[in-house]
Amino acid sequence: MRQFWSRSLTVQFIVLMLLALAASQGVGAVVAWYERSDLLQKQIKSEFVSRAASVAQLLEATPKELQDDILAATATNYSRFWVSPAPPTEVADWRGEAFRQLTLPLPSYINLGSPEKLRTAPPNEALLAAAKASTSAQWSELSSSAWPLDRTAKFVRLDDAFGMGLAVRLTNGSWLNTAFAKPAANAFWTQQAAASIGFAALLLCAIAVVLVRGITRPMRRMADAAEALGRGERVELAETGPDDIRQTAEAFNRMQDRLQRFVEDRTRMLAAIGHDLRTPITSLRLRAEFVSDEETREKMLATLDELRGMTEASLAFAREEAVEEETRAVDLTALVESLCDDLRELGQEVVFLEGARIRTRCRPDSLRRAVRNLVENASRYAGGARVSVFETAQAIAIDVEDDGPGVPKDALEQVFAPFYRLEVSRNRETGGVGLGLAIARSIARRHGGDVVLENLDKGLRARITLPQARVAGESEQTSAPRQRRAALPAPVTSPAAPAR
Repeated sequence: MRQFWSRSLTVQFIVLMLLALAASQGVGAVVAWYERSDLLQKQIKSEFVSRAASVAQLLEATPKELQDDILAATATNYSRFWVSPAPPTEVADWRGEAFRQLTLPLPSYINLGSPEKLRTAPPNEALLAAAKASTSAQWSELSSSAWPLDRTAKFVRLDDAFGMGLAVRLTNGSWLNTAFAKPAANAFWTQQAAASIGFAALLLCAIAVVLVRGITRPMRRMADAAEALGRGERVELAETGPDDIRQTAEAFNRMQDRLQRFVEDRTRMLAAIGHDLRTPITSLRLRAEFVSDEETREKMLATLDELRGMTEASLAFAREEAVEEETRAVDLTALVESLCDDLRELGQEVVFLEGARIRTRCRPDSLRRAVRNLVENASRYAGGARVSVFETAQAIAIDVEDDGPGVPKDALEQVFAPFYRLEVSRNRETGGVGLGLAIARSIARRHGGDVVLENLDKGLRARITLPQARVAGESEQTSAPRQRRAALPAPVTSPAAPAR
């Protein structure tokens, strides 16, 4: 779950928005709950006072023998009316009487004034608990704005919810008492609230998905462009959209232009140096011909030939770097297999191990040269090579293995330096110029990959790794089985490692 959270910006955005929604809705619900409770209390109090005033006027306008029936008829599940000869004194005593009145069952009359009565069930126990709840409230007189009659009325709170009592003096000197006790049955969480929050959550999730996609789409385009740039491709990002995205695309395009100019300047400088060295080398060779000592003359000419070979190799490398080959989709397996066939026809011991057909985007001519350098090294210094193309979990790999003596462990990276040779004789026939591995690694890195060397139990493995720039729907599996590790000619035995 933690990994999914850290990898998905959409999930993070949705969760944060839902948390914000929950917090805002929670605070709003609490505030609305208290405001609603206060409003209900005021409304119920207003209705309670108005009903008590109406009952008081009704009792004063009817004969005394009908007062009991009127009091019974006006009673409800939550309110009771009774008449006492004296005014209320202590709140606790009055509450006790109110509790007793509320416990009486409600009568139902067939005809007003008839002695025949039908009893109903007693009020709910929650109602009694509300009426019985203790409170420290005291009697208070209602203001003229809250009480419609011209005489004072005493009011008291029975609990902290909707329990309340009222006593008003009638014209005959007796007192009308009214008790109201209704438990707070308002549910804090209702189906309507749940539906409202659920709808808001779904709406926010949809909005979050749209927003995140709008944010991540330019990021994905930039990631793809950066990956293509790492493989040596030229990609122009569209400089459109909001200011932040447009400025980022402009900065990326400027960076790409600067990198391209830097590479071009370096290549031109290398080519110029190699070209300018030709003249002094030719001049030195002419002068060396006039050296009378034959042994000294031969050594000087050999050194000049080596220097000329290095210069020509540098010029060839610079010319290839200057050529911008187009990146296209190719069958990498077929490309490497055809190279191995060509080298085999030239008399080199090369075995290609069949595997899956893999298509990828690359610069085929440059990549062919990199593989050729590695295969020729293995064939020249180890007697032969085995070549295979396969996929790993993260990359596409091209392996070139041999059965030679390998490379000393401390020189596995040094051999990639330009003009570095393990063979110390400096003989070009046995050691080469020393640019083969440097060129191979340069080409691989321009594709976004690398070249690494690894000593085996017997022999050396050179592996080219390339990013998985697969072509959708164009890869297929071959039914040909992978060949066994082919036997190669006996490795060249030498106390020193071969030059690479």
